Amino acid sequence: MIPVVKSPKDYQAYRISEYDTNRLAIVFDPLSAGDSLTVCVEIFDPGGQTPPHRHNFALEMFFILKGVGIAVCDGKEVPLKAGDSILMPKTGIHSIRNTGTGRLYALCIMVPNEDFSELIRGGIPTQLDTEDMQILSRLDSLVSC
Repeated sequence: MIPVVKSPKDYQAYRISEYDTNRLAIVFDPLSAGDSLTVCVEIFDPGGQTPPHRHNFALEMFFILKGVGIAVCDGKEVPLKAGDSILMPKTGIHSIRNTGTGRLYALCIMVPNEDFSELIRGGIPTQLDTEDMQILSRLDSLVSC
């Protein structure tokens, strides 16, 4: 089998609704992976947050790539910073909020998909800007010696 390889220029980005400040860049989903998972990068503008929600049978994991925020699950708040991971349990009512002055970037993995990618793709297509591409391409980590 040949593995599926993508780069940030291949990611499709969406806002779930016109009122959302968050953008989700799909890395892999059932359409590209041929299996029931969704991997995306969620980009939170300052003050942006996901509405409190839950999943009936899917686990959702976030790995913070850049920025700071707060995760809330079933009323418990946990601070988040770059390098942190958080696993949201099935049926836990949860949300994430950007508490920093810059954008918050989080790698999000949901298994199984539980119609997550369909929700994202049913939203409003949007573009990734220069800052997003620098983060997703890890150009921000390049330092001249």
